[in-house]
Amino acid sequence: MAESMKGLKRTHRCGELSAANIGEEVTVMGWVQKQRNKGGIIFVDLRDRAGLLQVIFEESDCGAENFAKAEKLRSEFVVAVVGKVLKREGAANENLATGEIEVRATQVRILSEAETPPFPVEADSKTKEELRLKYRYLDLRRPDLQSNLMLRSKITTTIRSHLSEQGFLEIETPILCKSTPEGARDYLVPSRVHPGHFYALPQSPQIFKQLLMCSGYDRYFQIAKCFRDEDLRADRQPEFTQVDMEMSFVDVDDVIGYTEEMVAKVCKEAIGLEVQLPIQRMTWQDAMDRFGSDKPDTRFGMELVNVSEVVKDCEFGVFTGALAAGGSVRGINVKGQAAMPRKKIDALIEFAKGYGAKGLAYLAVQEDGTYKSSFAKFMTEDQLKALVEAMDGQAGDLLFFAADKNSIVWSVLGALRIEVAKQLDMIDNSKFNFLWVTEFPLLEWSEDDNRYVAMHHPFTMPMDEDIQYLDSDPGRVRAKAYDIVLNGVELGGGSVRIFQNDVQEKMFEILGFTKEQAYNQFGFLLNAFKYGVPPHAGLAIGLDRFVMLLVKADNIREVIAFPKVKDASCLMTEAPGTVAEAQLEELYLELAPMEVATEE
Repeated sequence: MAESMKGLKRTHRCGELSAANIGEEVTVMGWVQKQRNKGGIIFVDLRDRAGLLQVIFEESDCGAENFAKAEKLRSEFVVAVVGKVLKREGAANENLATGEIEVRATQVRILSEAETPPFPVEADSKTKEELRLKYRYLDLRRPDLQSNLMLRSKITTTIRSHLSEQGFLEIETPILCKSTPEGARDYLVPSRVHPGHFYALPQSPQIFKQLLMCSGYDRYFQIAKCFRDEDLRADRQPEFTQVDMEMSFVDVDDVIGYTEEMVAKVCKEAIGLEVQLPIQRMTWQDAMDRFGSDKPDTRFGMELVNVSEVVKDCEFGVFTGALAAGGSVRGINVKGQAAMPRKKIDALIEFAKGYGAKGLAYLAVQEDGTYKSSFAKFMTEDQLKALVEAMDGQAGDLLFFAADKNSIVWSVLGALRIEVAKQLDMIDNSKFNFLWVTEFPLLEWSEDDNRYVAMHHPFTMPMDEDIQYLDSDPGRVRAKAYDIVLNGVELGGGSVRIFQNDVQEKMFEILGFTKEQAYNQFGFLLNAFKYGVPPHAGLAIGLDRFVMLLVKADNIREVIAFPKVKDASCLMTEAPGTVAEAQLEELYLELAPMEVATEE
């Protein structure tokens, strides 16, 4: 039967005790990790968020009643223990922060009994994630998860403190918003008092933080909850948290400078990492040409090489056909892998097809200087030699080539270099390589919509020297946009915002909005711009991703207390769920029957 804490007050957390406390009487409380009964002596490992502590029960110290209670203890029982801190008998446990000491108990109270848990509560759990997420409240007791979430708390505290010192004001923005286009899919919330109308949960506080700049608040930040109805992956959740910032009277360098200082402070405080400032910058074009990605992993080489000029006169139709269609031929050099088995090469070709490739061409430079290739018969000896030289190929190297329109070539080789690097263990996981990617295209062409869409959002400022091309050549226009990347993961991004009405109206026009449509969707922002708006810019960093990368977790779920799984459901609460018919009626909603496909 559970007992009361009455009369007891915890003096220390388990993991906070050390040799400095030897001789003190203490009261500790926590969960039983393990109980070992050695006859006349019982050893209990007691756990709380601060760590593990060994407690010793002997009847001569604690009396028959307390010893009998200690015999009943099982995993996950919650107990309070009173005892004396002593130097541990025998060798110290060097793997434990409290390994030099033990607590010799004089009293124990069982505050709560526990059923046998469905899996062991231990670090580096081998239990299937689905089971752990179903019992997330147990999973969250694991020391490694608790360490992640405590570090996350420390990071948010550091961010708040640092930004406040820099004159930023923390201001909350609405969660129930108006649905706007040009972004990811919204989560919609039906309104009871406005039948047939819907709120949208915010994908970001973008418009509100711009309005705050119009209102003169100068520097804003928020640890903001955001929502996007997108397909999930290892670094994406339907609801996520971002460190959201906006500043007035600034340009690109100012935002980058403030962000770098914050990132450096967080890394130093959280994990003792010294980030060298300024962080390297690379234009979007350079990143795509060299790495095939706008979030390149620079911890290893294997950069892309454009060999279009070298192969333009060859007779290999795959190469010349891509060039004739306005595309390019590019390759990567996998050093020392000329002897890679054909089965493994074929697997990489199949991998490339998943990114849009029709296939991959390859050429192995043999140790004797000869070539083994899928296309050598279509090229002269001089052409092959020139190609190998252009790729800096040496004896023993394996060269892969993709030929198609640029977007596909970049996508294929960008993914391939990452996959090959993982397979060959080329990535130094001890590194934290930060990078700024700048000068993104303002617009990208959508084949589905047959029009230009904003690469970031419709409020991004074109680069001053490119405004002249908005009418004549919109695809040429670069944006004052910038992303911060860490180890090949987009950590965050932002831009300088459009603050002139004429430029904003031109942007909407290019995106296919009539003036009426623009005002219908964004009238409150456009009207605000009529009353004096300062130049302003901002950025948002994904807090979940940042913490994930700093703790070197493989999945964002390891740094979120109650995450969703791949289909955006919660295995613990079983959300989303059905609701009562009366609730739907209150919202003037009626569910249409789902069409079920039948086999013919």
